[in-house]
Amino acid sequence: MKNALQRFGKFLSAMVMPNIGAFIAWGFITALFIPDGWIPNEDLASIHPFMLNYLLPALIAYTGGKMVGGDRGGVMGAIAVMGCVAGSSQPMLMAAMVMGPLAGWLIKKFDKAMDGRMPAGFEMLINNFSIGIFGMILAIIGYFVIGPFMTGITNVLTAGVDVLVENSLLPLAAILVEPAKVLFLNNAINHGVFTPIGVEQAAEAGKSIMYMIEANPGPGLGVLLAYWFASKDKNTRDSAPGAIIIHFLGGIHEIYFPYILMNPVVIIGPIVANICAIAFYSITNCGLVGPASPGSIIAFLAVSPKDQILVVLLGVALAAVISFFISSFIIKLTEGKTGKSLEEAKQEKDARKAESKGQVVANVEVKAGEVKKIIFACDAGMGSSAMGATKFRNRIKDARPDITVKNTSVDNIPADCDIAVVQATLQDRAKASAPNAKLVIIGNFLADPALDALYEEIVADEKKKIISEEPVVVEESKNVVLAKESIKLNQPSVSKEEAIRAAGELLVARGAVEPSYVEAMLERERLVTTYMGMGIAIPHGTSEAKGTVKKTAITMLQYPEGVDFGDEKAQLVFGIAGIGEEHLDLLGKIAGTLDDPEVLDKMKTTDDVDWILETLS
Repeated sequence: MKNALQRFGKFLSAMVMPNIGAFIAWGFITALFIPDGWIPNEDLASIHPFMLNYLLPALIAYTGGKMVGGDRGGVMGAIAVMGCVAGSSQPMLMAAMVMGPLAGWLIKKFDKAMDGRMPAGFEMLINNFSIGIFGMILAIIGYFVIGPFMTGITNVLTAGVDVLVENSLLPLAAILVEPAKVLFLNNAINHGVFTPIGVEQAAEAGKSIMYMIEANPGPGLGVLLAYWFASKDKNTRDSAPGAIIIHFLGGIHEIYFPYILMNPVVIIGPIVANICAIAFYSITNCGLVGPASPGSIIAFLAVSPKDQILVVLLGVALAAVISFFISSFIIKLTEGKTGKSLEEAKQEKDARKAESKGQVVANVEVKAGEVKKIIFACDAGMGSSAMGATKFRNRIKDARPDITVKNTSVDNIPADCDIAVVQATLQDRAKASAPNAKLVIIGNFLADPALDALYEEIVADEKKKIISEEPVVVEESKNVVLAKESIKLNQPSVSKEEAIRAAGELLVARGAVEPSYVEAMLERERLVTTYMGMGIAIPHGTSEAKGTVKKTAITMLQYPEGVDFGDEKAQLVFGIAGIGEEHLDLLGKIAGTLDDPEVLDKMKTTDDVDWILETLS
């Protein structure tokens, strides 16, 4: 249950975090230019509702759609949420978190159904019309169903808050909020629930206490100070000061979550502290004019009413002091009895943001037993990653049949990916595409120490029998992917560019690609090498060149003396053009030959074309 909630929380958070800058801009415009702001300006204040009602929902929906369905899913998510916006007078931030992923899922299913079935020359027409038509349908559903439904939920929540306020029970919200934060539901709660309610209250009173419930940095500051001064563990004590800076000044509350996860009883400290802070703010009639995002003391003060700065600071200090004393007492009483170190707690916390701008760290720790999906990603998601995925899938299938191993382009890594395997030059794009996945950085997809380490990591401690998930099935293609006339043996050594061009020209001769695809193959090689290791290279076009592929085909050129691919020599150069997954079966056969050194060596020197066809058939 906890792992499921953490995954859900990370998913919701990932929709919000890339758009924090927009929330900050909206908050500043609100704090500065509304009638009670620092420099009131009626004209500039008119920007505020447009950002809240249109910009923020569109950004969140686009991000959610892209996480699930790539760029097409993002565009369709933004279209769909506009129906919700038009069908309601309230901010549709929660609706955006629903419509974005829903749109991404729908277009992903459509693309999968159409994979390999589009008539040549109609790709652009079908791709664009599918987004427009499905986006329109979802927008209509959003207008009549989702928007009103979310409005109803917001009204119920607002009414519930009013009841809590009237009965002085609002501080009890901290009992739910603080544990939910540790489960990574903080951004979803703050921007999906508290912000819409806060907007309604701020429209009437000019401020809202709802903006303060989750974002107050005081409770977390108290926890980190307690570990700094009360912990007996040197590593934990030494790590606390840096975490304090990131949390308090950078606003990244997630930095203190591992300190609670390593000793869950410590959660009592921030719960009690936030209860007291909310009570204090209620008594003093305090509130913020906009959301404090991220939850930094800087952001907290930036959206504070100018006549309540001191009260806001006192509330933060009160929360920090109470959290410090309670957490210190618990740490001294229980430290060493939980059996979990800070590093282990950090691994349990699947993701952590480590920079003050709200970005996800370069890598994420994932427990071996929790890995369910591994994605091999290259630029186009067609050649090198497909072969790497096939080989690794075959390698682990006996020990871990529960793990799905697939390949894709680096910009379309699915949101539920646990581990993404990419080359070093693509790691920045992989981070942006899969912020919640662990990255395994490799040099090549076939023979790399990092892949050996990954294999050992995910199978070494797996001793129980695991029920297999639905296996990866590759449909047998009716197309002859590798034909006899596409195999050229005993070729004299040439340059890498000449070898790639020769492989591409064979694809053109097969009628598999347009001539422009050859240039795309050379461009792909300039971006990231297609040398796979073990004397094999698999050049193919960039992702942008997929539209020039007419049918699936693979060509093979044998260079007994080798072709220089950087510091390595390739004796076998396979040119690839693929539609859908038609080429994966043959790539799997090629990958299978790597397990037999004698077969591989023979393939590099034989002059028997029929033997090669038989071996790879």
